[in-house]
Amino acid sequence: MGSGSGLGVLFRITTFGESHGPGLGVVIDGCPPRIPVDAALVQRELDRRRPGQSTLTSPRKETDRVEILSGVNGGVALGTPIAMLIRNEDARSKDYAQIARAYRPSHADFTYDAKYGVRAVAGGGRASARETAGRVAAGAIAQQILAHHGIEIVAWVDEVCGIGATVDGATVTRAAVDTHDVRCPDDAAAAQMTERIERARKDGDSVGGVVRAVARGVPAGWGEPVFDKLDADLAKAMMSIPAVKGVEIGSGFAGTLMTGSQHNDLFVPRPGGGIRTATNHSGGIQGGISNGEPVTVRVAFKPTATIMRAQESVDREGNVATLEPRGRHDPCVLPRAVPIVEAMLALVLVDHFLRQQARG
Repeated sequence: MGSGSGLGVLFRITTFGESHGPGLGVVIDGCPPRIPVDAALVQRELDRRRPGQSTLTSPRKETDRVEILSGVNGGVALGTPIAMLIRNEDARSKDYAQIARAYRPSHADFTYDAKYGVRAVAGGGRASARETAGRVAAGAIAQQILAHHGIEIVAWVDEVCGIGATVDGATVTRAAVDTHDVRCPDDAAAAQMTERIERARKDGDSVGGVVRAVARGVPAGWGEPVFDKLDADLAKAMMSIPAVKGVEIGSGFAGTLMTGSQHNDLFVPRPGGGIRTATNHSGGIQGGISNGEPVTVRVAFKPTATIMRAQESVDREGNVATLEPRGRHDPCVLPRAVPIVEAMLALVLVDHFLRQQARG
């Protein structure tokens, strides 16, 4: 039985480290040999995830410089485990002294104590979203493999606290997404989202929302019946991201408002030969297997649990206590979650790509 820190079958990652420990990172086991690995591209994705990017994110100052310790030589994967380390440089454990005696509402403080009988108080330890730095580093390598095969992944902030965006998933680019600090390519919606997040920050509060992602160029045939369906693995991967409370593939819950005749994706000839579907309510996956259409995912994030307001709680003995939060936290996790969602989508896809290749 594993410890729950790994993901994947043939392309398997294991993350390690705590939010306020010396560092954190990831080990990739199963990366094919002779694959070009561009460390600058790995760093670029970590830069998109790191804190301190703008007033919309945590002011914690981390450079998140990646150190590739093994498995790569001369910019090429050796086929052996790839280990990557990101050192913590701006941890302030004293900010968490108060929560050593009481549990933060909606955090993992109580549940980690219930499971292990001990917990890393500072920063939430493994439950911190800082753990995702290792995932993003691994996802950057997965995306390089997929790009080699014509697959492109783009995610963006689709909604913040009820403010929705209008984005064409068929044409949206990362450059357009990164134009705004909030990572929404819809200019008007981005302005409203930014204002709403800023207001929450000034009020000592937080807001949630939705990240949408698309993988273009995924061929038909990826995914394993019955329990390793492509959409099942995507849902598990996305639900493993801190603060995620819901995942939709394709039409998701909106599909419940349609009839079968409206929802069915009719097969039609593909220009130039082959088969495609006239619509994509299935989100590129049917029967748990990709059908050649873009794979689309929406991921719901709750409001950040730590808010800069006094909250009632209890200590380990059940005694009532009042928490006066300190520390540095995101008023909305969405802008920094975009590269995390892209990474998790890439990690699942590359694993199923290798599984399909193994079938010969």
